[in-house]
Amino acid sequence: MNLLNRLARPLAALCLLATALSATANEAAIRKNLAERLPNLPRIDEVRATPMKGLFEVRINQSDLLYTDAEGNYLIQGALIDTKARANLTEQRLDKLTAVAFKDLPLKDAFTLVRGNGQRKMATFVDPNCGFCKRFEKDIAKINDVTVYVFLYPILGQDSVTKSQNIWCAKDKAKAWEDWMLRNVTPPSASCDTAALERNVAFGQKTRITGTPTTFFVDGTRVPGAAGADKIEQALAAAK
Repeated sequence: MNLLNRLARPLAALCLLATALSATANEAAIRKNLAERLPNLPRIDEVRATPMKGLFEVRINQSDLLYTDAEGNYLIQGALIDTKARANLTEQRLDKLTAVAFKDLPLKDAFTLVRGNGQRKMATFVDPNCGFCKRFEKDIAKINDVTVYVFLYPILGQDSVTKSQNIWCAKDKAKAWEDWMLRNVTPPSASCDTAALERNVAFGQKTRITGTPTTFFVDGTRVPGAAGADKIEQALAAAK
């Protein structure tokens, strides 16, 4: 038995080495063939094996996922589903790729709404012309003892950009925001450096913020859509 154990270790190491060499060869072939055959394909960020034998993930544009065979002969776009686990593996992978730690949010490009002692924290990406955002704002107004970092995220057209610029440049950003979202008072024209809004949009595109509102909590939880006051309270409690 001892002799078998001694023989098993180098054999296992050789198997691992062979697997690694094979994966490296597959990645090289995939990169080479796709680049040659699809010159308009964006630069490949990563190639990695999937749980499905013979299928490889090709990551481009930081978080866009495609799938291919070991030689890059075929390219597939869509969701990879684990039928046994009933899990969307593509969605799970995207969640990991676009996960955002609260400390990594660019808080300098947000303004704050403070309720009560402001001890609890959350951040939300919102468009001033988003109806769901207005409903969400009414629910946030019911929450106490919270600091809300508001990221203006104008993705619904030029009027959203204009309103966001006027709110960002207002002397009191929080008041201008709440006047519009809660009381339908159009923010007066104002001008200042609005590069923060461009950075917000770029950040959202990078981290796949595809709709508003999208909210982040201090434990890294991301909640898309207009969660009600009860769900916000639950998320704040869970994030402690």
